[in-house]
Amino acid sequence: MTILKDKKTAIIFGASGLIGGHCLRALLQQEAYIEVRSFGRRKLPVAHEKLKQFVLDFEKMEELTSEIKGNDVYICLGTTRAKSGRDGFIKVDFDYSFNAAKHAVMNGANQLLLVSSVGADKNSFLLYPKTKGQLEEAVKRLPFWATHILQPSLLLGNRQETRIGEKMAIGISSIVNRFTDGLLGIYTPIEAETVAKAMVQLAQGIEGGVRIHTSAELIKMVEEQRLIS
Repeated sequence: MTILKDKKTAIIFGASGLIGGHCLRALLQQEAYIEVRSFGRRKLPVAHEKLKQFVLDFEKMEELTSEIKGNDVYICLGTTRAKSGRDGFIKVDFDYSFNAAKHAVMNGANQLLLVSSVGADKNSFLLYPKTKGQLEEAVKRLPFWATHILQPSLLLGNRQETRIGEKMAIGISSIVNRFTDGLLGIYTPIEAETVAKAMVQLAQGIEGGVRIHTSAELIKMVEEQRLIS
């Protein structure tokens, strides 16, 4: 079931990324939104009557607090330790993401759609799953009416940078999943576009509270919607 409310405003952080780019396109096509507010370090080469872009210094987010307002906030921020270093990774994947959610809810946003990761665990000894798990726990405490945490596995899609190890893992897991009839379950590789479509679809639902969504669930959800359409 879906919410009948339309004329909503969406807020998106990280629209320049793999999932974020697909999410932005899906938001601009979704009739429930009359405005989409995108926040990033630089303006994107995208023009649309619904789109308002804000150049944001994530270290000084409070300077644009009054603009971070809308109904649904989509957080697609993320980097890697290899690209940004340990401290830079924590800053982007925890600090910036949590602050974005916090500013949005302070301004009345009632739904959060957060891209996390399979295996997120605040108690992990590994940096990546630990940081993702800590972020999940932090946003769960924010007073959103609905908090949707997406935990995709390996992402399929064209990235700007090359990740050799990830490409190898995707190749192996895709073959395994194909010949085992989806045995990988929550570790099923997933198209970034599918994650993005699922995010926008979830935001039109009527289920409140905190909900966790795995790759297998997201794939099924988008496929069912495609068949209905």
